Amino acid sequence: MKEQAISQKEFGVTREGRAVSLFTLRNRNGLTTQISNYGGTVTSLRVPDRSGQFKNIVLGYDTLTEYEVGVAYFGALIGRYGNRIAGGRFELDGEEYRLAANNPPNHLHGGECGFDKMVWNAAATESEKGPSLLLSCISEDGQEGYPGKLRVQVRYTLTHDDRLAIAYLASCNQATPVNFTHHSYFNLCSDPGRDVLGHELEIDADCYTPVDQYLIPTGEIAPVAGTPFDFREACRVGLRIDAAHEQLAIGGGYDHNFCLNRPVGKAAVFAARIFEPESGRALEVHTNEPGLQLYSANGLQGSGYRTGLCLETQHFPDSPNQPGFPSTILRPGDVFNSQTIYSFAVH
Repeated sequence: MKEQAISQKEFGVTREGRAVSLFTLRNRNGLTTQISNYGGTVTSLRVPDRSGQFKNIVLGYDTLTEYEVGVAYFGALIGRYGNRIAGGRFELDGEEYRLAANNPPNHLHGGECGFDKMVWNAAATESEKGPSLLLSCISEDGQEGYPGKLRVQVRYTLTHDDRLAIAYLASCNQATPVNFTHHSYFNLCSDPGRDVLGHELEIDADCYTPVDQYLIPTGEIAPVAGTPFDFREACRVGLRIDAAHEQLAIGGGYDHNFCLNRPVGKAAVFAARIFEPESGRALEVHTNEPGLQLYSANGLQGSGYRTGLCLETQHFPDSPNQPGFPSTILRPGDVFNSQTIYSFAVH
């Protein structure tokens, strides 16, 4: 019997009593992803290795309860503002706004109840490109301290040419910072007990943004040349991760924003690639965002330490407080439109 392109099942009930679903999308080649409308969370992503074995390549939990209490953002949609805002504050049009300092002393990934902790409205559909899941929500004025009502749609599509495409749309009735991202931890070994230091990584970025002791950008746009942050040619993640470099010491490894080399325009272009030699799995990232946060799971405890790579497409951290960075302010009448595509192959 041919397996369905889309299926849905119960995933549990939140502590507030809201029912949550888990959707499975399957393309014609057998790739599958499971996505919950709790946090827009990708709970699994099964792709083949060079022997044709399909296994999960993202870290995650087994139960809704674990996602509710978890602090690692496994597979989640992140917003209103992905990454950090210094001191949990910013000024906009002459008014100061204060946000939760949930990563003391800073604001991180939308606050105490960001998009990763919301139950989204969900509708699954099929198209010529592949099965998709449309998620929508309204972030009310003042939620987590942000100004204005924000209407958000996020569409996940598992295409028949083996891509997981994520399209973000948002509009507002008052000026507000907007910076969405996706927070899957990729492990192409498909073994959550193995580190990712042997993965080969390439990032199309000539520069990155150094950070202070609190992981807030200093405002400098620094060249990667001659540093452990030079991934313009593919090399093993672990080759220089423990090098004697101030920025690596601050982050405990990689936890930095890369300034992508991209032409002027709105189209998604190549940003990064990872390859795992043993399995033969490869993943490419394309985006229309100007930045990419590389996080080597330095903060995961115990056996999870450095067992995943986050490749978070984004605008730069702390942009509302950094006039030299690309603006993240969305204004009434404008539409936020962001695209990220994860492409899978075997070599």
